[in-house]
Amino acid sequence: MTQELLTALYIAASVLFILSLGGLSDQEKAKKAVWYGIIGMIIAIFGTILGPDMKLDKLLIPALIVGSIIGLVVALKVQMTGMPQLVAALHSFVGLAAVFIGINSSIEPPQNLSNVEIIIHEIEIFLGVFIGAITFTGSVVAYGKLSELITGKALVLPGRHVLNILMTLACLVLGYMFLYQYGLWTLIAMTIIAFIIGAHLVLAIGGADMPVVVSMLNSYSGWAAAATGFLLGNDLLIVTGALVGSSGAILSYIMCKAMNRNFISVILGGWGDNVSSSQEIEGEMIPADIETVSGTLNDAQNIVIVPGYGMAVAQAQSAVSELTSRLRNKKKNVRFAIHPVAGRLPGHMNVLLAEAKVPYDIVLEMDEINEDFPSTDAVLILGANDIVNPSAQDDPNSPIAGMPVLEVWKSSQVFIFKRGQGRGYSGIENPLFFKENSRMVYGDAKKSLDEILLKIN
Repeated sequence: MTQELLTALYIAASVLFILSLGGLSDQEKAKKAVWYGIIGMIIAIFGTILGPDMKLDKLLIPALIVGSIIGLVVALKVQMTGMPQLVAALHSFVGLAAVFIGINSSIEPPQNLSNVEIIIHEIEIFLGVFIGAITFTGSVVAYGKLSELITGKALVLPGRHVLNILMTLACLVLGYMFLYQYGLWTLIAMTIIAFIIGAHLVLAIGGADMPVVVSMLNSYSGWAAAATGFLLGNDLLIVTGALVGSSGAILSYIMCKAMNRNFISVILGGWGDNVSSSQEIEGEMIPADIETVSGTLNDAQNIVIVPGYGMAVAQAQSAVSELTSRLRNKKKNVRFAIHPVAGRLPGHMNVLLAEAKVPYDIVLEMDEINEDFPSTDAVLILGANDIVNPSAQDDPNSPIAGMPVLEVWKSSQVFIFKRGQGRGYSGIENPLFFKENSRMVYGDAKKSLDEILLKIN
């Protein structure tokens, strides 16, 4: 393959990646957008393998086959509840690849480089390895938190900010030494410290901020890939990394804005480590039986459903879709309210509802539906917590004070589907559960919805 043909293939793949990202912003175009990405990646892989500068190793093709099979098996087996963990795991692979490529390039540097080119090359090595190492361990810890192998509470060490600054300065000093040829050990030492920084940063972030963490790690992995692209002289990798890095950063900003959070404050420490409040919660959680819920839905005209991570855990999206269909057949106005950080992954709830064939036009974002709650007869909350917490508006000392939330308490009746009386993943108490117009529906959400379906024909 000539260099000109390879360049043309890389341009085609880049265009497909851009179309893929653009299409993912719209639910109706998302499936086609995914195929754009798949085709673009196939072009990129085969173009790189058959490129003029590629030296085929006998292990390369078997490695590609094994990796493809593993990826296919994982993709077929993963449940939607496991998707956030899978995304975090894939980010860790990108980071680790950047580390290995950087170290390998330092051991076997390109030949015939000028002094200036050598300095630039070593700066690229340093940046790629540094970002990749942080991405790797940060993603591993995120995987542990999302899988509940590690507590979702923020791990706050005394003087943690000073510790982070000292470790970063140590990496910069080692980077300076690496540039001035003190030896490979400086790069290895920097890598180890960067591993610690990545793990420490994510350990200090509480459970409520995990959707932002996943998005942030996505951005990190993109910049690590871009730095690796510069290192390898691969234009497509530079473009792809920049696309992923910038889109992840923009998404993180959007999500932080939706949570009224500063991006820097998120990555330096999270919610969940301080659940104290100046307000005492009055009242008690009052349970409701299936007959009460069914009767209210039969009498209600305007109904809003708020999905949360509990719906994903119960795999209740199909039951929700069937309930929606039956209620709409009875000429009731049924809509869904989606908070930007619902679930544990950006767009988590949208994907679940699309999977269950819920019509796109009744799935509304927070800003589109919040003003309609006062005229809503009934709200069904399926495993959501912080995104419907009135403390965000009422309690200035709450850990989520100022966060925009779905104002469900303004509706006539609220039913909260929960497995128990726990505070949820973030550990923050929710006064909504104690309000006079709120009722708790305990148990598995899917089982409860199936029983409701029997009473709504």
